[in-house]
Amino acid sequence: MSAPLKIASINRILFVILVGLPVFSGLTYAFLYSIGSIGILNKEVHFSVWTTTLSNTFFWKSIFFSLYIGIVSVAISSSIAFLLAYYWRENLKKGMLSFAVYLPLCFPATVMAFFIFQMLSQSGFLSRLVYNLHITNSIKAFPEMINDTYGIGIIITMIMLITPFFIILFSNIYQAEKIEEFSNLAATLGTHKRQIMTKVIVPIVFKKSAITLFLFVIFVMGNYEVPLLLGRQNPQMIAVAIVQKIQRFNLYDIPEGYVMSILYVLFLITCLGIILLKSPRFFKTKESND
Repeated sequence: MSAPLKIASINRILFVILVGLPVFSGLTYAFLYSIGSIGILNKEVHFSVWTTTLSNTFFWKSIFFSLYIGIVSVAISSSIAFLLAYYWRENLKKGMLSFAVYLPLCFPATVMAFFIFQMLSQSGFLSRLVYNLHITNSIKAFPEMINDTYGIGIIITMIMLITPFFIILFSNIYQAEKIEEFSNLAATLGTHKRQIMTKVIVPIVFKKSAITLFLFVIFVMGNYEVPLLLGRQNPQMIAVAIVQKIQRFNLYDIPEGYVMSILYVLFLITCLGIILLKSPRFFKTKESND
């Protein structure tokens, strides 16, 4: 076996040991707890918790509400970041802007959530400002964007958190893939500017960042601090719903929390499988040499 193959085999083994084994162990423990094989209050094996959770509309609302928040947040954030990275591409190479774009990444999610709460709540800064400007008749007339049904406050917070990262990512892709040279070549062949944008720049940038975008959808779906501070009790994002089930004083809710965790993982794996089945090359960033 050649040296590169040996290194690849060692890397796979390390991945299984460091990543796969702990995750599999955690899911196994959660499954055994959920069916009553282990646990202080469990006395016999049963699947009643599974049937109850699968038929629980609250769980499925949490799953799809989290998916909605994740897709909308990443879609808006990546669109804004793409436009800024494109039009600021020269300024992002050097100067003050090349350093300032990193500053928002220093703010923790909790800090950003508190900031958005102080700005957008009905008793917040913007509400009081528009009231003093006589745009609204009362503070409560300000649109409800915190603890609202559609998760507007959560979406805005997540956009502010992840947009700087996407700006940096797209800027690096633009330079690394030599998109400027491809654009100039297309222009010399008579391609219109709009076609260069839609046929050259957009496909390359989003093709190279497909894996990152997918992972950030999962990251937003699994976020806990922001929806805990800015979201409603119903609908809840899945991470908040799971943690509340597992960490509440009612020990009888713990098996349900574990079932929700397992189903959430299976839901993500199913989504990944559908994407790979429909488009096997979707996550490939390098072309095969064959």
